[in-house]
Amino acid sequence: MATATSSAESKTEVKVDRAGGVRNSAWRGTALVVVLRLAVIALCLVLWQVMSGPVLPEYAVSKPTDVSHALWKLLGSSTGWTDIKTTSFEIVAGFGIGVAIGTVMGLVLGSVPLAGRVFEPLIAAVNGIPKIALAPLFLLFFGIGPMSKITIAAAGVSFVVFYNIYLGLRLRERELVEIVQVMGGRRHHVLSYVTLPTLAAPFFAALKTGGPLAILGVIGGEFIASTDGIGHELFTAATNLDAPTEFAGLIVLVAMTLILNGILTALDTLALKRLGLGDRRSGRKTT
Repeated sequence: MATATSSAESKTEVKVDRAGGVRNSAWRGTALVVVLRLAVIALCLVLWQVMSGPVLPEYAVSKPTDVSHALWKLLGSSTGWTDIKTTSFEIVAGFGIGVAIGTVMGLVLGSVPLAGRVFEPLIAAVNGIPKIALAPLFLLFFGIGPMSKITIAAAGVSFVVFYNIYLGLRLRERELVEIVQVMGGRRHHVLSYVTLPTLAAPFFAALKTGGPLAILGVIGGEFIASTDGIGHELFTAATNLDAPTEFAGLIVLVAMTLILNGILTALDTLALKRLGLGDRRSGRKTT
């Protein structure tokens, strides 16, 4: 009995040591990646600082030191924060509306085959029009205020979400639906056990693709006609040949993109975990 107990304890210790070793190895790998990324960014900044002037025209690329001053000035002024708030609101509103429209269209046309066959070619034709080309039309309808930029952003996002939902429903395995129905499952069972797990991955992929499209639509609309916003600031800086402010605005846009992508990634991970698909995505096996 004592021998069996000691053997079990030794096996437990070995498992704990292995688990701890795996975690430490993962942390070291993550730390190495972060350090290498920071090193690459630092190297690029040093080369930028050194080459600006002797190699690259300073009026066009500025310098990291000048850009940092312009960024500090932008973030330290009420006008800068007004532009950031305006653009953020337009992005979030346009993204949300686009996701809602695309989801409804995808579910309806994907669930009704006849409607899908009728409307899919028409939607494809409209989707072929560059969304930025529709900006003047939206500006005529909604003016130069936030609504026109929200509409442009929603137009770009809605088509991406629609196609992912629509194709996801069409690729849904009919056999699984029939199995659930044979076992006495009703529509909500099919929805819970077949439809949602099937659509989860393409839906969140559409969200991650639609985020940059929403930002592109808003900035493009602000470029064409606006009184405030990051796009308006970028256009004004480009007109005045103010390269530091131009790069400062681009840094703000990169930060917005990273924040939006981080939020969508967190939602993606949480949703897949709730649906029991997290282990499938990461390739781990549950016991």
